[in-house]
Amino acid sequence: MPTTPTEKSSPPVPFFDQSQSFKELWPLLDRHIDDVFDRGKFSHGRKVAELERAIAEYTGARHAVAVNSGTDALVILLRAAGIGPGDEVIVPTFTFFASASAVSMTGATPVFADITADGDYGMDAASAEAAISERTRAIMPVHLFSQPADMAALTALAERRGLTVLEDSAEGIGMRWDGTHAGLLGAGGVLSFFPTKTLGALGDAGMILTDDPKIAEQAGVLRHHGRMGKTIDHIAGISNLSGISGTNSKMDDVQAAVLMAKLSRLDQDIARRRELAEAYTERLTGADGVTAVPRLVAREVPVDPVFYVYLIEVERRDELVAHLAARGIGTETYYPRPLHLQPVYADRPGHRPGAFPHAEAACERTLALPLYPDLDEAGVDTVCSAISDFYAGRQ
Repeated sequence: MPTTPTEKSSPPVPFFDQSQSFKELWPLLDRHIDDVFDRGKFSHGRKVAELERAIAEYTGARHAVAVNSGTDALVILLRAAGIGPGDEVIVPTFTFFASASAVSMTGATPVFADITADGDYGMDAASAEAAISERTRAIMPVHLFSQPADMAALTALAERRGLTVLEDSAEGIGMRWDGTHAGLLGAGGVLSFFPTKTLGALGDAGMILTDDPKIAEQAGVLRHHGRMGKTIDHIAGISNLSGISGTNSKMDDVQAAVLMAKLSRLDQDIARRRELAEAYTERLTGADGVTAVPRLVAREVPVDPVFYVYLIEVERRDELVAHLAARGIGTETYYPRPLHLQPVYADRPGHRPGAFPHAEAACERTLALPLYPDLDEAGVDTVCSAISDFYAGRQ
């Protein structure tokens, strides 16, 4: 089939690209990586410690514990907070699978709640309260896409019912609730540094944030095979052991070097993401087929949004995805199936279609568009024009 003039004149727009940023950042990145090689310590070394201090300073956390992925950060945080077999943790059913699987990996059971109807895609406090049982130990809200969940309602619920709040703030770098950084509104939270995140490494990396020294100490032990302190016999590998079973979740120093370099321009990148989000919103508000664009949900306290993802709700979502792909425009579907209908959890009582209507509706309508600092306004125009063409029938 011949291409249309629009297709010929519009270059591809990948869902994520950071090639230009890396060209600009390379001199600083090179210095950080040289520092790692000069020291000769490539895992759990001084560059990792440097990053922990920098992230603690940026977020205001008393403790930042580096690990090798956002998923491990969740598992270790849960375990450090005392979550284990026989416990239940309430999580939203509209989130990435790791939010639930991390709970399962501790031996505890994830119990699902719906999201709000107000457009923040966060856990609904009333639905969470209805899910509480005598085995419930914690609630774990997830801060998705651009703003924190309703932490006033969720922390009030936790206090009223005697539960711990642990935050899946993997997407939350830079997000703040009344001045407090995401991940520090409860007992602790996590950050993911997956490459596409607002602050991304060149592979997997993660961080645990907490103001609780006991949780921080336990997390530090759990990430390193249960070791406390330094190895006392380097030949035999005998260590000071804590008496608990840990894992190997140390962060690589090369990843820490990348993150240290990119941290220097994080606020600049956040501002650029906001500019691009505003450009999208200007072009897509009221557009045919687009039923919702991101908006900051009004709260009683000031909230600092960060556009990790620009998420819209649309009609005929899957057809639109195919149309955009044919024009070289990358998208992501967050999330095509809610957690309570995932095969590993679908056989539980009450896990049926219609059980969590707001989450299920979001799974059918939401679509993430390209959004990253290297994107320019011409790319935004290309994406929006392609969406307009689709709903106008111009294939």
